[in-house]
This record gives sequence, C-alpha cells and structure tokens, in this order.
Amino acid sequence: MLAKDLYSDVIPSLKTSDTGLDALNWMEVFRVSHLPIVNNRVFLGLITDLDIYDLNKADEPLGNHTMSLMKPYVFYYQHIYEVVALAARLKLTVVPVLNEQMEYLGVISQSELLHRMADIIAAHTPGGIIELELGQRDYSLAEISRIVEDSDAKILSLYVKENQETNSLHLCIKLNRTDLRPVLHAFDRYGYKINASFSENDLLDDGAMKNYDALMMFLNV
Repeated sequence: MLAKDLYSDVIPSLKTSDTGLDALNWMEVFRVSHLPIVNNRVFLGLITDLDIYDLNKADEPLGNHTMSLMKPYVFYYQHIYEVVALAARLKLTVVPVLNEQMEYLGVISQSELLHRMADIIAAHTPGGIIELELGQRDYSLAEISRIVEDSDAKILSLYVKENQETNSLHLCIKLNRTDLRPVLHAFDRYGYKINASFSENDLLDDGAMKNYDALMMFLNV
C-alpha cells in the first residue's frame, strides 16, 4: 500500500493569505493539529495549532508573520510503513504527499493511517492472537507457519519486535481461528515460549474448562 493510495484533498491546505484564525477553524473541523501551507502547489511547510497560538495577531494573514515551519513530507510512491514511521517520529496528525516535481498532492490523515494499518494487521478479522518469545537464531518463519498450518490455522498477520537487552525476538501472531488451544499445544510441544494469548473465546473457554474440571471430579468420585 503506497502513499498515493492514502492521500486526500478533503482536508484543505492553507494559503499565505489565510489567517491563523482560519487555520484554527479548519483544524477544529477536521480534528487535526497540523495543516499544510501551499501556494501554487508549492509546499511551504506545516503549521501547528501551537504555532498559531504563538502569533501576536492571529487574525492577520499567515504571510505577514515570520515563521519557522517544519517541512516533513513523503513522496506518492513511498510505502505506508514509511508514512507511519514519519508520522510517529514527528507526532504528525497529517502527512503531506508530494510528487517527483515536489508539487503538493494532498495529505494523509492520522485517522486514515490508523484505519489502513488496521486492515494490514487484520484487526477487523475474527481470530486469536499469540505472543511468542524466542532467540534471534531460533526464528524461522517457515517453521512457525508450518506449526500453525499443521494445527488447522492460518496466519493473518505477524510482526516482530527485537529486544536488544535480552537479544530476543517477540512475535505477535494474528490467526484466523478463535480457538487457539491446538496451536498453543503445538507451540508448547515444539518448545516455544508463549508469553500470552488472546481470543474472543477466552471467557467461554474458561467456563467450559471449569465445567470440564467439575465433570472429571464427579467421575473420579
């Protein structure tokens, strides 16, 4: 998924002839803290609500003020991961998108990024989550996939976080099934360290296990 698939011109850009009050009004309407200033498709920079609050006369055109604007942007061909990295690093509520001629195309909003990332990690798809911890040398995506698929499940999304202090990897795996017990048993059988698991059936499973334990106690009597 690329920036060209994400940007929109619904959130307006500002001109230097707009006032700080105009900018604050648009920020309130679209619930953002940043807006791009653009003149003739030339991206001049992002202005923040804090920049406007610092102006002595917010009712005057922005061009009347001397401001040091930050100029973060991505090109339309960059991947969504690069967009997210920039937005997270600078805490942006909008990310400007430019073409190869450095012309302004539009912005990607924070809410759009969140929505698209939810699609990428299959957040809206029913299923369970398993968190594993393993050494870097022990990481094999092929083996993990085989264990999951042999347990009659499929991986919908997977991400890896490195812990440099312990030289280990933390894996978060989203599966297409809510009953995780066969997969958990398989990982345990192969010696994987399971840090946590989450399932929509957790409460139901707890109740079922209590009923099962009660039945076994009755039969043992």
